[in-house]
Amino acid sequence: MQQETISSGPVGTQRRVLVVEDEPTIAESIAARLGAEGFKVAVAHDGPGAVDGFHTWQPDLVVLDIMLPGFDGLEVCRRIQAQRPVPVLMLTARDDETDLLVGLGVGADDYMTKPFSMRELAARVNVLLRRVERAQQAARTPALGSLRFGELEIDHVQRRVRLGSGDVHLTPTEFDLLACLAAQPRAVLTREQLLAEVWDWTDASGTRTVDSHVKALRRKIGASWIRTVHGVGYALEAPLS
Repeated sequence: MQQETISSGPVGTQRRVLVVEDEPTIAESIAARLGAEGFKVAVAHDGPGAVDGFHTWQPDLVVLDIMLPGFDGLEVCRRIQAQRPVPVLMLTARDDETDLLVGLGVGADDYMTKPFSMRELAARVNVLLRRVERAQQAARTPALGSLRFGELEIDHVQRRVRLGSGDVHLTPTEFDLLACLAAQPRAVLTREQLLAEVWDWTDASGTRTVDSHVKALRRKIGASWIRTVHGVGYALEAPLS
């Protein structure tokens, strides 16, 4: 059952955030911090309540714990993304890369491992929402057009990726990461550069986030498209002709 706790801070963006967390203390802390940041916040404590709350409340972003009663956060993510694409920041108590890749694979855009700072969580929420705004602006700018590298086509206007004759379904973060690499084909971009361009982060604390998203992206388009330069970063392996 969803419990709604709407808050608004002094500089309210009035964007809606659904927080899904079964631990009341953590849920209340997240809601309070995001409320102080100016968001409207609703809280759900289990899987069914999260899906129902998403349907009725129509949030702009979801903060989603993996371990939930009813059914877990991975199933919640699958169901809500089937209703309407929305940025999802996933929370996990286990620092397990397999879990993280599965989360990214069902439509999460970013993740944080507990324990985490509320300051960083608020920053990541803001970054994810800014990315949505940038995507909407890009969709209104036909001049960006599309890029083609052999069988791989990246359509910036529709934010679609095609490989051969089929569409590749990417999360917003995965699309932005691929588009960033494709803007400089065959050039090596450092993890720090990718963090700044894709995540709007100015420090190197999230380099593992880059690595996990690259792995998730490789699963969808094929490992051969993205080259790892050990100790440096990544490059799009575009055909020379």
